[in-house]
Amino acid sequence: MKKRIVAILCFALFWLVFFIIARLFFILTHTGEAAQYPLSSMAATFLHGLKLDISATGYILAIPVLLLILTVFFTGKWYGDFMKWYTYIIVVISSIIIVTDTLLYKYWGFRMDHTVFFYLKTPKEAMASATALQTTAVVMIIIAISAVFILLYRKLVYKLFFNFSPVKLKIPATLFLTLCFASLLIPVRGGVGIAPINAGTVYFSKHIFINHTAVNVVWNVGDSFFNGKPTKNPYVFFDHKKAVMLTDSLTKRPAGSVVKVINQPRPNIIILVLESFGSALIGPLGGDSLTTPNLNRYCNEGLLFTDFYASGNRTDKAMPAILNGYPAQPAQSVMKEPKKTQSLPGIVKKLSSEGYKTSFWYGGEINFANFNSFIINNGFHEVVTMDNFDPRFYNSKWGVHDHIFLNTLSDSMRNIREPFFKVVLTLSSHEPFDVPMEPVFEGNDDLTRFRNSVFYSDTAVGAFIEKARESEWWDNTLMIIIADHCRRNSDDVLVYSEDMFRIPMLWLGGALDTADVRIEKKGSQTDIALTLLNQLEINADFPFAKDLLSENSPSFAFYTFNDGFAFITDSSKYIYDNKLNNAVLSEGKDPETAAGFGKAYLQVLYEDFLGR
Repeated sequence: MKKRIVAILCFALFWLVFFIIARLFFILTHTGEAAQYPLSSMAATFLHGLKLDISATGYILAIPVLLLILTVFFTGKWYGDFMKWYTYIIVVISSIIIVTDTLLYKYWGFRMDHTVFFYLKTPKEAMASATALQTTAVVMIIIAISAVFILLYRKLVYKLFFNFSPVKLKIPATLFLTLCFASLLIPVRGGVGIAPINAGTVYFSKHIFINHTAVNVVWNVGDSFFNGKPTKNPYVFFDHKKAVMLTDSLTKRPAGSVVKVINQPRPNIIILVLESFGSALIGPLGGDSLTTPNLNRYCNEGLLFTDFYASGNRTDKAMPAILNGYPAQPAQSVMKEPKKTQSLPGIVKKLSSEGYKTSFWYGGEINFANFNSFIINNGFHEVVTMDNFDPRFYNSKWGVHDHIFLNTLSDSMRNIREPFFKVVLTLSSHEPFDVPMEPVFEGNDDLTRFRNSVFYSDTAVGAFIEKARESEWWDNTLMIIIADHCRRNSDDVLVYSEDMFRIPMLWLGGALDTADVRIEKKGSQTDIALTLLNQLEINADFPFAKDLLSENSPSFAFYTFNDGFAFITDSSKYIYDNKLNNAVLSEGKDPETAAGFGKAYLQVLYEDFLGR
């Protein structure tokens, strides 16, 4: 009996060492960020992270301890063989998670969770962001880590699970091992308290990177995979009536007129969504003056919203906000649930009922991230994707490069029925930035390659707009240019930072009754549909939106990140991390009021999300 207990304890120690090395690997692959903090803080992540390491180990031990009971009655080499293959499989799966996470963290800014599995439904597109070198490196590192720990297991632990001697006192031994199995609930739950352990349990610092380092990513993926769809609202801060009252005060139609900026009753409308064009790339918004020369020029010709935010950090978060006035949810995406998206209010169906011919254009794979069901549920008359292009034009990992895509769109509009509504989504400025253009900016680092890809897309967009200006339909057209989200261009940019969410929105076209005007009111993608339909005097109900061109509507922006939100007003900023259960930023004249509005808004949003 003693040999069995020693073997299981050594197996548990093996996994604790594995997770400690995994945390060290994360730190070493993010030395730029880790170097910003004291060595003592980074060392403390091992101590605090031990809670999740032990919990993960408890989960791994469950099956071996349960089967260990059978060795009381059935001895032989079967148990050792099982443990060998069980360990190999868990080591390989864990290595895949650990290595993939360290690559994704650079772009996502949070530890990997269950959402990655959704993208694996379209593996080709999921891999499109990675270069061949990155893919090769990831595979080689996974193999290396797996091989090292498999070898360590064989050298140090493997032999312990063979030659178990028969147990004479079978009943007491069975009861003891059953008790051992039941006791695993304690490390799995993180103790004997009422509340089970969660990722936020290991948070101990005001610095988000340090907290992220303490998280056991294998545990995080497993926990979010099995508990990824909550059935109750995790963001309850007030009683329901108070939350609704506060939210309604932000979104109810205020008294006062709407400033009309459109000179046509039913203009053509094009919403041009630019991949990853954050405000940091736009000169007139205080950003880089060289990367987007065409967009910079157009900013001085149209209606520019200077303090505008993405609702979330991915395209699947952006599109429901833009087309349905539905804000992004932390840790979830309404786009990925067709049952919910079909119940959303939307601008497409509204315009269709007013006689608009509606179409969606995207040069990539429409099935990625449940895009297809989302577009169908929105009710577009026409959907054009990479499948409509000759395969010889599949010259991007994501599909068709922007200049070919936009040229095709332009050619298709030579003879077009008006009024039309088109939503156009670009893709060439997505990783891995393999654009068909000689580099304009020297360097091979990610940021430089990204800037070159954006310069290329800006050139393609500029050519499209210049052609449009020569068309017969331009004088009756409103073009809304907006980014889907930003990109994390530096390790210094925190996952919740405003720099990760501030984007351009520019209105252009002959139907625009103004030029070179700045709108300073804070807003987000959630506000677009309502603002636009009010300009057309079409009644619409978007319960989480405000009219950006209404004189008396409040100035605020709300966005969400992995498990938190930000509420930004003209005078205050409040950013809340739910895992930390506290604010990571609270500043300005009255951040407490901003906190109340933000919490109420998120609470009502998530209640609505769960109820759809």
